[in-house]
Amino acid sequence: MSAKVVLVAACALIDADGRILIAERPAGKTMAGLWEFPGGKVETGERPEETLIRELEEELGIVVKEACLAPLTFASHTYPDFHLLMPLYVCRRWDGTVTAKEGQGLAWVRPNRLREYPMPPADVPLVSHLTTLL
Repeated sequence: MSAKVVLVAACALIDADGRILIAERPAGKTMAGLWEFPGGKVETGERPEETLIRELEEELGIVVKEACLAPLTFASHTYPDFHLLMPLYVCRRWDGTVTAKEGQGLAWVRPNRLREYPMPPADVPLVSHLTTLL
């Protein structure tokens, strides 16, 4: 039996000091308390870049232009109920101030400290790519 494939787009926002934004999954959600890169599920008919523009505005109150989203790598991970395919983009420019719009915890973290934050299994392999980049 093959698992349903779920496409989720994620973004590593990188500030002027080279820190990466991660968000804590809020109570009541699956994997609550784990830290992840902001983003969300790609809706039907939507491209991953469109998903990130929508999700980053909804979750963080920032406006990102598609030209500022650079694909870096992707994660492919099988969970018990589905298979997650997650492209990771890097973004260094946005308009507005990053704000937790959905009650999630936020942290700006140096790449070499990302492993100190517990993450969902699919996010863990992405850390080494960001550490290499920065």
